Amino acid sequence: MLVLTRKPGEKILIGDDIVITLLDSRGDGVRIGIDAPRGITIQREEVVRQVAEANIQAASADVEAERLLKERLGIATPPTE
Repeated sequence: MLVLTRKPGEKILIGDDIVITLLDSRGDGVRIGIDAPRGITIQREEVVRQVAEANIQAASADVEAERLLKERLGIATPPTE
């Protein structure tokens, strides 16, 4: 990991087409601006983690909930043994 010290207004260049600008520093937080091509995805790590956890929970819905949903939608389920 590269660790840099920057002052407000200073920039960091990543490759030829990504520019990160330190906009402001207040207390224990900083504001940054990111200029990147449209095709580059920029996401906050904590949001990506929360979405992944929600997807795991949704994928592991219990069998009874699935049965009830199918019943209400009129989808036939095979008999259980």
